[in-house]
Amino acid sequence: MIKFVHHTVWAFDAEWAPDPLAGRLLYGLDEQTPRADIMQTMWRNNGATEENPNPYLKTVMCRFLSIAAVTRRQGRDGSVRVDLMALPKTDDPDSPEAQEVAIVDRFLRALGEKKPQLVGYNSINADMKALLQRAVVKGLYQPQFAKRPNKPWEGVDYIARNSDWHVDLKELVGGWGVTSPSLHEMATLSGIPGKMDVAGNDVPNMWLAGKLGEIVAYNEFDALTTYLLWLRMAHFSGHFDAGQYHNEQQLVRELLEREGEQKPHLLQYLQKWNELRALTA
Repeated sequence: MIKFVHHTVWAFDAEWAPDPLAGRLLYGLDEQTPRADIMQTMWRNNGATEENPNPYLKTVMCRFLSIAAVTRRQGRDGSVRVDLMALPKTDDPDSPEAQEVAIVDRFLRALGEKKPQLVGYNSINADMKALLQRAVVKGLYQPQFAKRPNKPWEGVDYIARNSDWHVDLKELVGGWGVTSPSLHEMATLSGIPGKMDVAGNDVPNMWLAGKLGEIVAYNEFDALTTYLLWLRMAHFSGHFDAGQYHNEQQLVRELLEREGEQKPHLLQYLQKWNELRALTA
């Protein structure tokens, strides 16, 4: 199922919202039109209904707000370190660091330079396609990331569907349509926190309200959940035996306790994890 575990693994997730500039350009709206009205127009033109007022938009129409990843690095001596990184590193939505160009450019540049094994959930169809689309739209220069081998198995390839350098967990466990489990469903039933106080549909309104810090926190939750689900599937695939799997989870606990001193929401995640483990043990 998972063919190998590289010495560097990044389990990532991204958050985005309708891009007001895209709405103005595509639907001929005036520059003075409020962002909330532009977003409503975008949803309305893409099939909004009473039951589904905020339909999924083509990702090229959306701007990135945050990208988070849990990183696992195994040293030559076998020691493992797990860290949590998130972009932007500010909760000020007007900061240059919080602009979409800065977020996407920094993440793709890091991928091109570090070349980790990438892990996501629905990342082949959604996150990676969105990153590519928005990078091109914004005119970014990313030769290291864009370089691909002639065949996926001959080198690092994050774009090819069957590349072992980009593990899409949803593709491994899912089917098609309603039979495919969401990250929340797959994780929760595995004793791992899924969605907590925020869902993806809440993100656009949170962005309009200037709640960037809360969006990044939610993004970190999803990255942690993706990583813990990957650990479970790597254990299932034979890469970690029972003792190693326990130790790998303990590293995440230590991460949450360490980072939770500055980020209390991570302690909430740890508490939820403990509760679910007790229910599913």
